[in-house]
Amino acid sequence: MDLEMMVEDAGHSVVAEATSLYDAEELNDDLQPHLAFVDIQLALDTSGLDVSQLIQKRWPRTIIVFVTANPKIIPDDFAGAHGVMPKPLSRSGFLSAMKYIQEGVCDPPPTVQQPNSFTASPAFAATWDK
Repeated sequence: MDLEMMVEDAGHSVVAEATSLYDAEELNDDLQPHLAFVDIQLALDTSGLDVSQLIQKRWPRTIIVFVTANPKIIPDDFAGAHGVMPKPLSRSGFLSAMKYIQEGVCDPPPTVQQPNSFTASPAFAATWDK
């Protein structure tokens, strides 16, 4: 709920929530999310890595950011995600990360320094060198 409030405080809308892979599978295909925050360890012994794969198949344009207390468990290739935000998240850290991600997507490369609250995946960062 804290993350949802921070998303809305940053001027964005939350279109869906899922606490497990099973919840994510039940989401409507028509959603068209722009950005998905995915925890690694989810309810019902499901994994955010599996949710990331599902999002990439159903909504291929969605920016995926893992949110986890243990970023070291994310594969080196980020499993196709765009980056990671380590928990716990502060409001200012979250907003800095959002600005960095937005610049990286909408007007690459980002002009602001990468905040400590976000690490871009190698594949996402490589798109800025083109």
